Amino acid sequence: MTLQVEVEQSTPPPLAGTFRCEDGELLALVGPSGAGKTSMLRVLAGLMRPQRGRVVVGDAVWSDTASGIFLPPQRRRVGLVFQNYALMPHLSALENVSLPLLHLAPHERSRQARRWLDRVRLSGAQQTRRPHDLSGGEQQRVAVARALARAPRLMLLDEPFSAVDQMNRQGLYRLLADLRRDMAIPIVLVTHDLHEAAMLADRLVVMDAGQVLQQGPPAAIHRAPRNARVADLVGIQNRFLGRWIGPSATEGWGLLQWCAEAGAAVDPDRLPLLTVRDKRRIDAGQAVHWVLAGDAITLLERPPQDAGEFGAVVSEARPLGEITLLALALDAVPGATLRLTLSGPQRRQLEVGTRITAGIDRGLVHVMPVRGR
Repeated sequence: MTLQVEVEQSTPPPLAGTFRCEDGELLALVGPSGAGKTSMLRVLAGLMRPQRGRVVVGDAVWSDTASGIFLPPQRRRVGLVFQNYALMPHLSALENVSLPLLHLAPHERSRQARRWLDRVRLSGAQQTRRPHDLSGGEQQRVAVARALARAPRLMLLDEPFSAVDQMNRQGLYRLLADLRRDMAIPIVLVTHDLHEAAMLADRLVVMDAGQVLQQGPPAAIHRAPRNARVADLVGIQNRFLGRWIGPSATEGWGLLQWCAEAGAAVDPDRLPLLTVRDKRRIDAGQAVHWVLAGDAITLLERPPQDAGEFGAVVSEARPLGEITLLALALDAVPGATLRLTLSGPQRRQLEVGTRITAGIDRGLVHVMPVRGR
């Protein structure tokens, strides 16, 4: 069952975009508060009728404004998991999961509810408790079991882990990964947590101000964001200003001048040139943004020897458990800072003030013209 969505709406809340989610795929809607993620989820669930658009799951049309079709939520077989769990406080975990099964005989209803609670790894004792006697992570497991008990054709997860502490959150991530192997249905996740989205999702849909700006696998979006706004929304730290010089002498490559950050006093003629991939989409002399993934930066304990190597000094080194967040101030580009995450023994040698050489994989540089989205 493939989920196919087309939405266009100008009245508040504005929404515009198309995307699809395949069987067994987890798609994450990401973007800032007010981006339209939850509104899009409400359209999928049938809680909001869009001005124009279609929602199709498999061969079932749930909404088609052109044909006057709009199925209410109770006819869509959607499994919903909310941030605040939305459990009935006066009912036990078992009774909460039994609610979507009222069409079954009492004995079969209890058997099915226990089966789902077993699947989400709640013990027999926990299944008899009311929500206030369960931890946040246990309540969320009940909410997941209740959603699955509906035998949904589509799962919608609205910030499902944000109210859970980090330890329980890791357990819920593993649970979701296990359940996905057995569920051949589309799953749509709304989250503000970019790390969570990149870790769990097969594909991202990046939204801002109600519009879908870009969609694709997390790695692809991080390596090639559509524009500077997308780069910022997905948390790309290494975004810089530049000027596109034009094609180089080597076929398929072009020249990019690395520009100083605003306010930095420097002679433009002394700024470095980078030979990078040329997709023949940018005019010579045009102002650009360009981005670089952290894994495109190599630290070298020797002076620069190549055009893609730059002398730098460690301006920030912040240990966070098994990783260190590192910032490098570059000699050649006043005001420019490279940021990367390090693990392994090398990070123990890098303190603030340490001189180092940063090597850039110029084949991984992604250049974007400066313009509106």
